[in-house]
Amino acid sequence: MLWVPFVLVAWAVAAVSCARLCIAALEAARPSPEPVGGSRELSLYEAAFLAGGPLRVTDLTLVSMHRRRGLLLAHTGWATVVDPRGRDELERSVIGAIGPGGQSRIAAVRAAASAADPVRALAERLVAAGLAVPDAARSGITSALRAVRRSTALTVALAAAVLLLLPAEHIPPGPGMAWFALPLVLTLGCLVIARVEVHPYTRWASPAGQHLLREIPMRGPLTAVAVEGVRALDDPALRAALTSPGNY
Repeated sequence: MLWVPFVLVAWAVAAVSCARLCIAALEAARPSPEPVGGSRELSLYEAAFLAGGPLRVTDLTLVSMHRRRGLLLAHTGWATVVDPRGRDELERSVIGAIGPGGQSRIAAVRAAASAADPVRALAERLVAAGLAVPDAARSGITSALRAVRRSTALTVALAAAVLLLLPAEHIPPGPGMAWFALPLVLTLGCLVIARVEVHPYTRWASPAGQHLLREIPMRGPLTAVAVEGVRALDDPALRAALTSPGNY
């Protein structure tokens, strides 16, 4: 009966991880206290955040400034300020991230500007409007999903340990090993359900925000960058400046 503790551990870990995922999903699905109006239109910055988060907002800002020649993005990975006057808080945040020297690595600019106050304020407005998933809810679900995956792997590892490490007289017969299948079915079933029910809450946009994203007309390259990312750019040099391994 030495195999019984292995089964109990598998069951306990599976039950706890699945319960944790259910609780996180309920928290994420809690309706926003502020209803979203049907006529709500997204700005490009809002669309960028909902489609790709803070880094997408910064990429959109960089591309917008580059296109109006306020900023030069070189394929070598450097950003150079041409016009130090930003048109809005996000552009001024990018200029501030570049620094007083007027030149900085694009990767450093992306990291600093994405964590700055203007992007956080944009995120808070979208969360308050029910269009973005709160960071705590999204990270909670992501962490819970990892726990369920780990418990699945642990169940398989414990079953293998019973078969490979225990003496033959302590290995349960076929029906006994079936007890390991039950927590495995539980965790795998939980992951399958989560793929349908919980997956929307691992994105930046809530279901309401995703609906508005689908309604955005593709009116130009900036809209494409906001919705699809910098890989949608048709300028090879600009795309290289933002997608090179050291910059992206």
